[in-house]
Amino acid sequence: MSLEFKIEARSGKARAGVMKLAHGEVLTPAFMPVGTLGTVKAMSADELKEIGYQLILGNAYHLYLRPGHDLIKELGGLHKFMNWDRSILTDSGGFQVYSLAVLRKLSDEGVEFQSHLDGSRHFFSPEKVMETQEALGSDIVMPLDDCPALPAEPERLRESVGRTVAWAKRSKEKKTRDDQALFGIVQGGVDPGLRKECLRQLCEIGFSGYALGGLAVGEEPKLRAEVVATMSELLPRDRPRYLMGVGPIEECLDAVRQGIDLFDCVLPTRNARNGQLFTSRGKLVIKNAKYAQDPAALDPECGCYVCRHYSRAYLRHLYVSNEILGVRLNSWHNLYYYRRFFERMREALVAGKFEEFYGEQKKVFASWEDQ
Repeated sequence: MSLEFKIEARSGKARAGVMKLAHGEVLTPAFMPVGTLGTVKAMSADELKEIGYQLILGNAYHLYLRPGHDLIKELGGLHKFMNWDRSILTDSGGFQVYSLAVLRKLSDEGVEFQSHLDGSRHFFSPEKVMETQEALGSDIVMPLDDCPALPAEPERLRESVGRTVAWAKRSKEKKTRDDQALFGIVQGGVDPGLRKECLRQLCEIGFSGYALGGLAVGEEPKLRAEVVATMSELLPRDRPRYLMGVGPIEECLDAVRQGIDLFDCVLPTRNARNGQLFTSRGKLVIKNAKYAQDPAALDPECGCYVCRHYSRAYLRHLYVSNEILGVRLNSWHNLYYYRRFFERMREALVAGKFEEFYGEQKKVFASWEDQ
């Protein structure tokens, strides 16, 4: 089996589960750090293991362009290439193609696009994307989908749903590796009827898991939350559920309560590079002058390597000096914060105390202020 999924505990819609993949178990709910180019920015594979991550995300579009999926295959696959022996999910590149609006041309056959690196022209069909991901050897693969920017006209959304379903079917027919799990991606914008229809057709095809795509692409957070709440009632209960590209920690908590299992976002590492760090008391902006002589740990309640060894004063010094170590330590801390938060959600679910945890954490988030 390419994927086995077992639910170990529930609280309302929320659930704690275990995914068994070709490269080991993943405890859910789980957050995936984004390793677009085969690396989570500023972090080594061993450091991610020390933090406790079991699953990371790579991107087929970027790895296809550089260094090339065929080269990675020749060198033993993506796991060996990046020295990561745990699980990997690869995104198809549908979102990246969406972001290249002026450099691409969509058709029912696939998408023609210009490389953002050198302007060279390429064509992605669903079959080509599957071939690329099979060469990479990731544990979970995503089909090419049509991801429209929001807001979008109803006709554009209907076109996106039809194309996404057709491409998903072609992707499944092309799939050859038994050690890879293929997820279906539900499109439909913020239209509940189109979302339901897309899911219905994907379930008829059948996938190892189901993802909500086409969110965090211009819609209001309230509308996004409504989509998640509506679809969580309909997504298959025996399969993993993945909310693509949504990462604010407050939204992750709400989505887990609605029954979502998997998340990914660049937010922890991007914010780390910009000097915004997550703490139990709020978001701390390390460049602020008030930390120049502060001997305290970044977050006295955090047990990460950074908080155990370095002061706010030192982290500020690294940041304002533009030192690489500052980016590394900031990224380490933010990734630890996310991993530990998801671990705490799971612990609360297993202990039958998730609603208590949820209520307490909502109060904490409501009191957050930038420090």
